[in-house]
Amino acid sequence: MVYGIAAVAMPKPSFPRAERSAALDHSPNRTEDGSSHRRGDFVFVVNPKGANGRTGKEWKKLLPYLQARLGRHCKIHESLTSGPSHAIDITREAIREGAEAVIAVGGDGTLHEVVNGFFWAGKPVPHHDQGVSHATALGLIPLGTGSDFARTFGWKNDPHDAIERIAKGVRSRFDVGVINGESGEPHFFINVADIHLSAKAGYYASKYKRFGNLCYVIGTLRAFIGHRNRDLKIKVNGGEWEIVPEVTALCIGNAKFFGGGMKITPTADPCNGNLEVVILQGFEWYDFILKLHKLYNGTHLSVKGVRSRSVQSIEVEEVTHGDNIYVQSDGEHLGFLPRRFCILPGAIEMLC
Repeated sequence: MVYGIAAVAMPKPSFPRAERSAALDHSPNRTEDGSSHRRGDFVFVVNPKGANGRTGKEWKKLLPYLQARLGRHCKIHESLTSGPSHAIDITREAIREGAEAVIAVGGDGTLHEVVNGFFWAGKPVPHHDQGVSHATALGLIPLGTGSDFARTFGWKNDPHDAIERIAKGVRSRFDVGVINGESGEPHFFINVADIHLSAKAGYYASKYKRFGNLCYVIGTLRAFIGHRNRDLKIKVNGGEWEIVPEVTALCIGNAKFFGGGMKITPTADPCNGNLEVVILQGFEWYDFILKLHKLYNGTHLSVKGVRSRSVQSIEVEEVTHGDNIYVQSDGEHLGFLPRRFCILPGAIEMLC
């Protein structure tokens, strides 16, 4: 079975809604004639250019350990991405072929693409073989620049720990956020989506990834050039439109962290069926300097000009048209307002 361009087949916290354990340490299954067969295919989607090439180098070092730890109990497939959106295609193909799990190897950008690969035309990708009884699980080996999603669960940026999570095979259902625009297919996110200054900062930060986590600081400084707070209107859970004046940034969290460790939506929980919306209003550049420590440790909800609420859906539009207002999710630039965000509860099983 081949996935993507370079597929090679080779013989902590507690979570709600834990589904089952398919621990790879168990003995191989037996067929009806008594012969053994391996567990399912585990497809590792690797962005070799991630973190300025560090992901590819670290993956090569990690591969022998991965083979030794998992190779006797499952079929390991390595798929290297060649450019933007390739991880989406690899993931869809793997799911259609009945893979047991697809593992994102890299940062939040790679994870974001793999999550989007679980869907096609707004619906979950089906297996070709209708007799396949399991759902393909999502896994993560954080080897990227940010790895913010992993922070929500206290996962260390240690690939060996990640492999142990995969080996245990414990699955939990995780929510997925959905973003719809005026046209085009829906877009999916598992971590944080955001609007205006923070999204613009993320857009610029992506140009400076060679500086590691410092790229987020550079991106924020660049985004402040010419920035103006804007009046927005929002509609929560299909209710009435509300005007929110002087918005600096609006963040929609399925998980807690973004921007290289900033705990922007501190009460978000990707297993509770809600999104946490945090709105910063009337902030100037000096407010970020004075309050940056609160944004990073998640104590900013009590700060003047910060609002928070739990939603199942939120629509966001400009009050008056002016300069384009940036939108991003999981650090990926998606364009501009208007947008609608909603939650798909328990949409993906994840190895955790």
